[in-house]
Amino acid sequence: MADRYLNFTGTAPGRFLTRKLGLPQPSALRRWTPENPHLEGELLHLTAGVSAHEAEVASILTRTHLKLAKVPASSRPAAVILDATGISDTPALSDVHAALHPVVRSVADNGRVVVLGAPVSPSDHHQAAAQQALEGFVRSLGKELGRGRTATLVRMRSAAATESTLRFLLSPRSAYVSGQVIEVVGEAGPAASCDWDRPLSGRTALVTGAARGIGEAVAEVLARDGAHVVVLDVPSAQADLVRVADRLGGTALPLDITADDAGDRMASALAPGGLDILVHNAGITRDRKLANMPADRWNPVMDVNLTSVLRTTDALLKSGTLNRGGSIVATASIAGIAGNVGQTNYAASKAGIIGLVRSLAPGALAEYGVTVNAVAPGFIETRMTAAVPLFIREAGRRMNSLAQGGLPVDVAETTAWLSSAASGGVNGQVVRVCGQSLLGS
Repeated sequence: MADRYLNFTGTAPGRFLTRKLGLPQPSALRRWTPENPHLEGELLHLTAGVSAHEAEVASILTRTHLKLAKVPASSRPAAVILDATGISDTPALSDVHAALHPVVRSVADNGRVVVLGAPVSPSDHHQAAAQQALEGFVRSLGKELGRGRTATLVRMRSAAATESTLRFLLSPRSAYVSGQVIEVVGEAGPAASCDWDRPLSGRTALVTGAARGIGEAVAEVLARDGAHVVVLDVPSAQADLVRVADRLGGTALPLDITADDAGDRMASALAPGGLDILVHNAGITRDRKLANMPADRWNPVMDVNLTSVLRTTDALLKSGTLNRGGSIVATASIAGIAGNVGQTNYAASKAGIIGLVRSLAPGALAEYGVTVNAVAPGFIETRMTAAVPLFIREAGRRMNSLAQGGLPVDVAETTAWLSSAASGGVNGQVVRVCGQSLLGS
């Protein structure tokens, strides 16, 4: 369903009226298209304090499609990178203010501000306080920027492992990701040899719940980036599933993932090449307040959204179906972070996904060589949200820093970034794709 308010605020009368009334003024987001795959303009590279990564970060930034500069040469930079990894005490935070205060207002519409931080030290409480302060700073900045601009904090150990993440954040693919803290603490795959136009070439991906909506968008973006996609959904959706598979040159797998043998059947369908990317997207809702929720509305949500994810993941890992260097990306929700009226079942299932990711990620990487992450969508424009009553739908759209709903492709782009071998340094993360929702932020 079209966002008529967003369209109205893009007109001169709309801008005038909403400004006068103090109403939200969303800007149309610039997303990836084949014709405009990159941000265009200047990338301002700043440093707060003394950084051990400055030269390495600069080398990575020269490989983006932006014009790297240490001092502003234009009045409207497309992006600003602030390297604050060397900030180790609170007085040094003044360098963060001194670096960004003069330039932040000039960042172009739909521009990016990315702050690089260091992992928080468990043994140095002064460093921990200073680096944690960056989180509050970035989350607040994301709420101030407006006009489609975003802010993100990336905590990193090694610049080399961060290239995939920086490329994602400095591109139109991250249009609906803002106010996030992303930790890149592991080692990445061979970024230097990555085909950045098709980073998933040669990889096989399985996407559940792929017959429509977000799952279909995920399959489409993974295929665009070079993966062979196996799309899975319930047998009753077989016609739509086959349509998606045929359009993407993929394989349709009609299957009820709540079946006890679903994991074994998935493994059999994927032999002999195995699987590189597993995307757990299938999910259902059966909303009702707890006092009015019978077991037949609670149990199916838990079975589809959580229990089946645990069961099939275990089966695919133990059978060796998931190849080393692979990735698991599960779909959580901001409902699992902040809760939602009438969704105790759904929120419990999505919070369970977050628990799964945080617990499984270290062991899966060590034992199987597989990363485990989650995306947590906010208000995404789908057929399901189109059926929500008007005023609730409008509240969902406006209650984020970008003042609009996201699109299924926003979740798909984030999933594709997490699925790349070059993103192997990102593990155990839950990345909200919500325009920095005011809920749970």
